[in-house]
Amino acid sequence: MALANGRSYLAIPGPSVIPDQVLQAMHRASPNIYEGELHEITASLVDDLKLIARTKANVAMYIGNGHAAWEASLANVLSRGDRVLVLATGSFCKGWGEVARGLGAEVQTIDFGDDAPVDLARVAEALAADTDHRIKAVLAVHVDTATSIKNDIAGIRAALDAAEHPALLMADCVASFACDEFQMDKWGVDVMVTACQKGLMTPAAMAYVFFNEKADAARGDCVTGYWDWRPRVDPDVYYQYWYGTAPTHQVYGQRIALNMIRDEGLKAVWDRHASLAQAIWAAFDVWSTEGPLRLNVADPAHRSHAVTSCVIGAPDGDRLREWCEHRAGLTLGIGLGRTPPDAYFRIGHMGHVNAHMIMGVLGTIEAGLRALGIPHGKGALDAAAAVIAQDA
Repeated sequence: MALANGRSYLAIPGPSVIPDQVLQAMHRASPNIYEGELHEITASLVDDLKLIARTKANVAMYIGNGHAAWEASLANVLSRGDRVLVLATGSFCKGWGEVARGLGAEVQTIDFGDDAPVDLARVAEALAADTDHRIKAVLAVHVDTATSIKNDIAGIRAALDAAEHPALLMADCVASFACDEFQMDKWGVDVMVTACQKGLMTPAAMAYVFFNEKADAARGDCVTGYWDWRPRVDPDVYYQYWYGTAPTHQVYGQRIALNMIRDEGLKAVWDRHASLAQAIWAAFDVWSTEGPLRLNVADPAHRSHAVTSCVIGAPDGDRLREWCEHRAGLTLGIGLGRTPPDAYFRIGHMGHVNAHMIMGVLGTIEAGLRALGIPHGKGALDAAAAVIAQDA
């Protein structure tokens, strides 16, 4: 007998759980795209997006996912033959680098592995060695969705400043935006990319690229009409926001999701994600006392508050995921980009999540561990409940 019938829970690290209010806002006929309400709602997104990014810089909006934001960001600043420095802590920064390579850039990668953050000393060495300043941009992921590593973006800026290096600092915040604290202006980020389907709680279809004056002045020869960010931030006519037909229903949904973030308060959103992440970590600390299950990132300071990557050993990552989904209605994330992939799984806890949802995830995982005979320490749910009881 399975106990999976009923409302399932998608606990993968994006797309995230979509609030009912957002779905209801999207459940409508197609609007007039030439004038009226849609134009006003689209324009209203800009200030709230900039508020979450903690920036006064520009934001350009695109139809697409995070990969689209990667290409948009690079196309606007690179010329063919430019060098980019990729600081890899998992699959996603490597992927961003491959997009740069596809545009004709020379890609220099420092790979820090899959369970540790960017080593700032190694970054400083690479920048110091670049005496002719061939590196045009440094690419870093704030939170890598595959490994759940959170990197010190402000520290990377400090390394650039100490080396007196003119390279742009570009940050991928697809997984972390509206979940982990991010301060674009304070941390000295020149370009930041994100998308709507994770912390912004809207079905995938919209990508955002934030850029400051330094980044805009770095304009290269890779930019095309579609990716050009300039018309999108100061459109003469509405269609220039999107370079064509707007993603109409996502715009309505995104407006409601941003309302929800404003109503809760951005700091409260960050704090909620931090508390729920700590409840998950508390459970894993107990489970890991017996058996193979452990968190991918050892140091809590370098763990994301939006996604948790877990190590359990092959083939139990896939066995546990399949049991949770087909026996209990909980879908966990795959071991994306890991070797072997069936030794890992991931928990998404981003956006529209609360305490009882997280306790449900943890309770289901524990049931799966028991059902499959995977050794684990006892008392994990008590430990998680203690965190929630204290923070709530």
